[in-house]
Amino acid sequence: MGRLVRGLAADGRLRVLAAETSDVVEEARRRHGTSPTATAALGRALTGAALLAFLLSKSPRERVTLIVDGDGPLGGLVAEAGVDGAVRGYVRNPAAEAELREDGKLNVGALVGAGELRVVRVLAGGEQFDSSVPLVSGEIAEDLAHYLWQSEQIPSAVLLGVRVAPGGRVEAAGGLVVQVLPDAEEEAVARLERNLAGVHGFTDLLAEHGLEGAARRVLEGLGLEWTDLKALGFAEDSVPLEFRCRCSRENAAAALAYFGPEEREAMIREDGGAEVVCHWCGEVYRFTPEELRALNAEEVRCPDCGELWYKKRADGVEIVYPSPVCKCGRTVELEPPPPSA
Repeated sequence: MGRLVRGLAADGRLRVLAAETSDVVEEARRRHGTSPTATAALGRALTGAALLAFLLSKSPRERVTLIVDGDGPLGGLVAEAGVDGAVRGYVRNPAAEAELREDGKLNVGALVGAGELRVVRVLAGGEQFDSSVPLVSGEIAEDLAHYLWQSEQIPSAVLLGVRVAPGGRVEAAGGLVVQVLPDAEEEAVARLERNLAGVHGFTDLLAEHGLEGAARRVLEGLGLEWTDLKALGFAEDSVPLEFRCRCSRENAAAALAYFGPEEREAMIREDGGAEVVCHWCGEVYRFTPEELRALNAEEVRCPDCGELWYKKRADGVEIVYPSPVCKCGRTVELEPPPPSA
């Protein structure tokens, strides 16, 4: 399980968040079967999403989603996180790979390509805020720093890294965000810049010094003090992070409900049932012919065009047509229409 810590430096004028996500990224790699460079790209995005969630969210029910839409062979990636510590994500082409950089490191920028970074914030009440900035390098960390400056007007240093072993397993992953708050002294900012100039890889620091030690090296001479998270109810004095999806068998059945009875019968004839794969986590849900046919009894469809209006369950309505008028023009009825005479 990963973890996140937070603190202040320079007499409270620098905000610090650091995350160790090796287990989170390894679980994502295992589930999606990503190539080494795709693992690095996804791992950086997952870590960045976790850090951004704790920077921007005000409620445990809020979530932050990063969408990296580049023109490189990766085809783009998506990472989502919340302050409940749940992180999930995927890449569109998990087997995509790129040649190493000249310094021998994984070339995430080449794999991602040029494009844009979108950040979607979903608040507790369901309101959604969507903003985007052009990708600076495709290396993820620089792109997030650019987003925080352009969209949030907060000067920020963002360090992200993933170390992949020769066999593909994730050896180390993590990230650090340092934000310059108003009234920060120029001397403190200059010291931070000098420290950052001497950092040649956050995963190297993480592997050699641990999470808190790596952050102290970056904030050396700036009086870093960690926030007491035990006082906020976290027994280990850090926020636990884990790769955790919100998919379920019930949600998979709901997705199948949007296919008509004839389409589901075709699934039975051609495949002997149905299989729903969650793109977020790779979980596979299989449905037998009996389970597929049982969906028919719970549905109310338009008698004219067959569009699904709502799905009846013992505990109430699960799926409701989003408009009072069907796509064919007929008024959506709250009760099944009576049989024709």
